[in-house]
Amino acid sequence: MNRRPTLLAALALTATAALTLSACGSDDSSKDKDNDKIAGADTGKTSPSPSPSASDAVGRPKITFPTDARNVFEYEKTGDAAKDAALADSTLSVRSLNEAIFEGDAGTEALGFYNTGKALESSITYVQRFVDSGDTWVGEIRYFDYEVALSGKTKAYVTYCSDESKAYVKDKKTEKVDKEAATANSYVLYHSSLTKNADGVWQTASVVSDRGDKACQP
Repeated sequence: MNRRPTLLAALALTATAALTLSACGSDDSSKDKDNDKIAGADTGKTSPSPSPSASDAVGRPKITFPTDARNVFEYEKTGDAAKDAALADSTLSVRSLNEAIFEGDAGTEALGFYNTGKALESSITYVQRFVDSGDTWVGEIRYFDYEVALSGKTKAYVTYCSDESKAYVKDKKTEKVDKEAATANSYVLYHSSLTKNADGVWQTASVVSDRGDKACQP
C-alpha cells in the first residue's frame, strides 16, 4: 500500500505534499444545482468542462474522464467576472491533473495549459508516480467551500476543500480496487495561487494542502 501516492494529494502540488494513500468509501452521484451554483461534474468521456474563464479563442484543450470517475465542483458564482474566471480555471487545473492520471501521461496538453511554474513541475512528478506504480483512481472526488480573492489584475488566490471519501485507487493491470474506510485524512484543505497569462487563462502556479484539516470535516 505504501507504494501508492495519496489519492488526490494530487492537488498538493508542492515538494512537501503528503503522498500516503487515503481514499475509500461507497460510490454515489450528485446532480447539477441551479444555474448560479456550479457542479462541474465529470460523468464520462464526453462530459463538458466548467465554463472557461477568458477567451475561448485561445483554443482550450478538451479534458475527458473515464466513465467510472468524476470530479464534482461546488461553488457559488460571485458576480465578479475576474473572480468567477479564476474559480472556473482553478477547477480546470484540477481536472487536467486527474485527466493526466487517467491517461497515464504526465505530458498532456491540458496539464501544461492550466498549470505553470512550481505547480506544473510538481503535478508532473505526481502524475509520474501514478504512471510508475501502474495505478489510477475510480469513484468521485468532491470539491467545495470555495473562497476567492484577487490581488491586482493578474493574481488570484483560491481556497477550497476536497472530499475523497468516495474515491478509490485502482490497479490498472489487475483492475483491483483498494477500498479503505474513510478517515479525517480523506478531507483536504487547499490554498492555491493563480496567475493570469497573456491569453487570459488563469493558470495555477502553486498549491499547498492541509490534509485532515478540521475546516473541511463533515
